[in-house]
Amino acid sequence: MIRQIFWLAVITLIPLLELRASIPFGLFRMGETVPWPVVVSVCVVANILLGWLIFLVLGPVFQLFRRWYWFDRNVWPFLERTRHRIQPYVEKYGELGVAVFIGIPLPGSGVYTGALGAYLLGVDRRKFIVATVIGVFIAAVAVTALSLLILHGVVGENSWAARLFLKKGI
Repeated sequence: MIRQIFWLAVITLIPLLELRASIPFGLFRMGETVPWPVVVSVCVVANILLGWLIFLVLGPVFQLFRRWYWFDRNVWPFLERTRHRIQPYVEKYGELGVAVFIGIPLPGSGVYTGALGAYLLGVDRRKFIVATVIGVFIAAVAVTALSLLILHGVVGENSWAARLFLKKGI
């Protein structure tokens, strides 16, 4: 079980995957050996710790890399696009906007881009930590609920819901 928990944490640390991939992986591939509350707990804790670590490391990393022409030319435009993507959420909803941005289980949102955007917008560290916890819980609830519904045959191509609502020939 320790090995499975290790792999869940590793998958959670991968950019663009995070718990959006590690929770379904844990439920579908490890469901017989690791109970689903353990899967979700490991993924949530790993994702929250990842967000805090990224946010704390961004300051020193940016100070170092801003000295290089290549960074300003190639990476800084990406950072500005990320800032523009998250700024409407922060302006409208404050730190709750960061939490919603982190919590939306879509590609391009999550802890990595949330931490980057919050750092670029100057969000306070404590407020970001609260936003990360809320956002990760939002994503975890959504992904876990959908994964469990699929796992138990409630949602999916051959589920009773699909047979009821997606009748062929209508």
